[in-house]
Amino acid sequence: MNRTLSRTDQLIHQFDSVLRTLVPHAARAARPSPATADVRDEPLTPEERRHAEGLMRINHTGEVCAQALYQGQGCTATLPEVRGQMAEAAREEIDHLAWCDARLQELGGHASRLNPLFYAASFGLGAAAGAVSDRVSLGFVAATEEQVGRHLEAHLVALPAGDHRSRAVLRQIAVDEAHHAQLAREAGGVRFPAPVRFSMTLMSKVMTKSVYYV
Repeated sequence: MNRTLSRTDQLIHQFDSVLRTLVPHAARAARPSPATADVRDEPLTPEERRHAEGLMRINHTGEVCAQALYQGQGCTATLPEVRGQMAEAAREEIDHLAWCDARLQELGGHASRLNPLFYAASFGLGAAAGAVSDRVSLGFVAATEEQVGRHLEAHLVALPAGDHRSRAVLRQIAVDEAHHAQLAREAGGVRFPAPVRFSMTLMSKVMTKSVYYV
């Protein structure tokens, strides 16, 4: 039997979500990683490995931001079906988070030290969008996922040719993100005007330029 969570239960659940997002290696994927045992890399030079690490660190932080975005929107969304859609998308993003984290470990890298900052900013944006209206919240999801899709396309090209394991992970993430964007549009998400999308692109560039190294 379903029951309505108390405010205290909701806060505990939210705190648990924050920990699973920000604590290294805490995220657990429900689906197996696309980088299965039969997907093997070709030998990578130290420079190629560092480059792959930087790109995967960006993608990992992107998934941290996605978690924060969906969690923030889930707190302020009005319609139950919208909150449910946000929760389902967030569960899939946890898979992405865990996959990117695992790949970073394989490459000998680490998550960005700036993740808490980007988490807080994304949570605030998500909560603000949800507070305006569900249509704006869904539109923000669609615009964000479309932007992520463009980043993934660029990273699939930029990865070293022999890095097949990272490429396998990013291809599946791209499929999932495109699905999230489509669902948000079909649910009534508004189309953001060009100046808003441009501002989102600038913010994204700040994240990618800093996280690649830190």
